[in-house]
Amino acid sequence: MVFDEVFIAALLLVGSLFGFSAALGLLRMPDFYTRMSTSGKAATLCCGLLLGGVAAMFHDTQVTARAVAALLFLLFTVPIGVHMIARAAYRVGTPMWRGRTAKPRFKNPKRDLK
Repeated sequence: MVFDEVFIAALLLVGSLFGFSAALGLLRMPDFYTRMSTSGKAATLCCGLLLGGVAAMFHDTQVTARAVAALLFLLFTVPIGVHMIARAAYRVGTPMWRGRTAKPRFKNPKRDLK
């Protein structure tokens, strides 16, 4: 019984740390695109670990099924949503961080019209 409690506490603690790192990334990253990347990846992992901890804590089939369904929903929707928002921001012309080392691979169609 003690191992189960330690495992659940570890899942919840690590998930909370990833949530904190996502929030810190929103404050510390220099531009819109790196903030999107940080928040999308870390928040998905945070929610996944927290839902895993909830599923392990309650020994109920319905709670576990709902946690797995929510986790699958997050895994399928968050990366697509982050990509679509970043692509829309790029097309509108949101500036990138000046300290970047890589050049954008694609031309912005809105900038070519001007």
